[in-house]
Amino acid sequence: MARRTTDDEGGARLDRLVELLFKYRPFAFAKGSLAFDAPVPVWVIVVLALAAVGASTVWYSRHAGNLSRGTRVTLASLRAVAIAVLALALARPVLVLSTSVQQRNVVAVVVDDSRSMAVRDVDGGARGDVVTRLAGGADSSLLRALAERYQLRVFRLGGGGRLADASSVRYEGGRTRLASSLLRIEDDLAGVPTAGVVLLSDGADNSSADPGADPGEGGPAEQLLSLRARHVPVYTVGIGRERFERDVEVARVEAPRTVLRDASLFVQVVLVQRGYGGSRIPVVVEDSGRIVGTATAVLPRDGEAVSVRVRVPASEVGARLLEVKVPVQPGELIAENNARSTLVVVRDRREKILYVEGEPRFELKFLRRAVEGDNNIQLVTLLRSSRDKFLRLGVDDSLELATGFPRTREELFAYRGVVLGSLEAAFFTADQLRMLADFVGERGGGLLVLGGRDALGEGGYGGTAVSEALPLELQGVPEDAAAVATVQATPTAPGAGHPALQLAATDSANRARWATLPALTSVNRLGRAKPGATVLLNGIGDDGVASRPLLAFQRYGQGKAIVFGAQDSWLWQMDATIAVDDQTHETFWRQMLRWLVSDVPDRVETMIAEESGPGEGITIRAEVSDSGFLKANGAAVQGTVTTPSGVTQEVVLEWAVERDGEYRATYVPEGTGVHEVRLRAVVGRDTVNGASAYVRVAPPTSEYFGAEMRPALLRQVASETGGRYYPAERALDVARDMVYSASGATVVEKKDLWDMPALLVVMLVALGAEWALRRRRGVA
Repeated sequence: MARRTTDDEGGARLDRLVELLFKYRPFAFAKGSLAFDAPVPVWVIVVLALAAVGASTVWYSRHAGNLSRGTRVTLASLRAVAIAVLALALARPVLVLSTSVQQRNVVAVVVDDSRSMAVRDVDGGARGDVVTRLAGGADSSLLRALAERYQLRVFRLGGGGRLADASSVRYEGGRTRLASSLLRIEDDLAGVPTAGVVLLSDGADNSSADPGADPGEGGPAEQLLSLRARHVPVYTVGIGRERFERDVEVARVEAPRTVLRDASLFVQVVLVQRGYGGSRIPVVVEDSGRIVGTATAVLPRDGEAVSVRVRVPASEVGARLLEVKVPVQPGELIAENNARSTLVVVRDRREKILYVEGEPRFELKFLRRAVEGDNNIQLVTLLRSSRDKFLRLGVDDSLELATGFPRTREELFAYRGVVLGSLEAAFFTADQLRMLADFVGERGGGLLVLGGRDALGEGGYGGTAVSEALPLELQGVPEDAAAVATVQATPTAPGAGHPALQLAATDSANRARWATLPALTSVNRLGRAKPGATVLLNGIGDDGVASRPLLAFQRYGQGKAIVFGAQDSWLWQMDATIAVDDQTHETFWRQMLRWLVSDVPDRVETMIAEESGPGEGITIRAEVSDSGFLKANGAAVQGTVTTPSGVTQEVVLEWAVERDGEYRATYVPEGTGVHEVRLRAVVGRDTVNGASAYVRVAPPTSEYFGAEMRPALLRQVASETGGRYYPAERALDVARDMVYSASGATVVEKKDLWDMPALLVVMLVALGAEWALRRRRGVA
């Protein structure tokens, strides 16, 4: 606060100094242009001035012979400066400005009526109290200063029509949309000569989180360009502190939107604070009032963020509203930003995964056994039992995989994940290898490649379309193809916190379990991770030093590709050191396969904001694909919205012409609570139902997050539109600077500059210095 006050006072003093020396405020010089209004041509004055300078130079060179050369040059220069200043004054410089015609223009005074303006951070009072002093009535300081020259119209930023003044404003707006609101107000003033807009705000814009925003309207940057194109200057006045002294804020909560039942669910919480560095505070996650997870955060230095991970069970099916809370600390300025909510949908459905294996081996047997009792994983297996003979396991009917590995996109893309075992690349056609890559990149499926003697580089996958998707570089077949490396699986830093690698209930127990697992073997030479890939497990060699990537993944197009380079994870079930009832192997593979199919899109994908305010329009978007997951235009898409009370509302989605396969609709929810949205699309002869999506309708709290005054945005709005930014302490300068607005009804004036005090000061200083130096040298 002290820093900001010092900067503001320095700016005010600079403005006063410029006005004292140059007659006019800096804003006038920024808006005007320099010209000359001499009674004779300017070139005549320039010639006479040069002649006078030459004459004085000659005189000093001839009549001051007892002076040193340096002194003569100094005296001649001082005389030249005085002559130049005199010549400039005789040339009659003027500042050409457009100025507003008195009482012929309208000025819109816009008051930010959002909830953040009720924050009490200004001299013990609320930000709204500052607005009341400035614009709370006809006798308020800012309105009185503006009314001397302009007709005034007062608006609320959140809409609702004109006001007499700001005294009746109630600061209850749920969102701040600076640019779009200013555009709307300028639309209301269309056809009216408008000198400018005065915005009283804390700059806490949160329009990017608006669930009802139309993607076609563009973001704040595009809206600012529209404001600039209207040539109506916006003069912004910042209200509030730029830095809070004491506050803890739940800045961000991250959790997957959807998970399968019994998957590892982590909520990542980011806290920022000022004034409580070094403190330890509890972080609590509640589900419908029940505490389902806790953690402890050690707060870092002021202004720095700390991230905390909280484990939450995912055993209850449906939409779960998780609320993350930290206790209100003594002396905190805002209590509302100590909690955030996030919506997680726990699904109970059977995910279909295709596992292709080239030979009977224990890895297949024990992997299938691990998920045998899992109702959420259907592991369809195609096993090459001998030459040209295949065994199909877990198929839905006699026709599935009857001809072997899928030969069409429609057949392969019906699965949500693919696991490749020890099966050489020559088993597939070139089209099938490309189809596998497209399964990941275009369909958005998950691909898991296991280690084995005929897998990865040893299986000839290097240089194929599949290798492009994999996270690790594949090396050539070694000379000793039978070389086997024994490795200890060790989580990396990213792996230690990854949901798929959680084998115990706590972080410490998880680290201990990984450290005591039996070593595995690998016959594949895996190269380094590709740019953008993440290594989750390293394989530490027998020497305890040498390591190789063992488990890695990367995003590839719409999906993800995973490599697990071990060939015998079944040892985690059958090794002599493993207890009979140990569930480590089952837990590992159930979580791995859940991760494999997480975030895999359906043919009808519903995209909707997680949260919305009552009465706000919510935009529903859908991406619709055909059976080959090519974007489908011309589909008939409808949806059903169900409120918490069971009331349903039908919506029809229209094709968004600018994007293939995208459909949109906007609806206004009735009541609060969690609303369910189910979409169905008719694509050709197929009727496809989308999975349920959910949106929480509640009074928005975004105004309390990042609630410190944001001068950067206010300066940007002013700069883009030709206005100026002012701190609240200098709000009255708006009326003085707006005189030079080029918008509305204006006249062009010429402001004389020849009599600027700065010119007189420079001339007196030059002549005085010349006289003093001549007297000192005895030639006065």
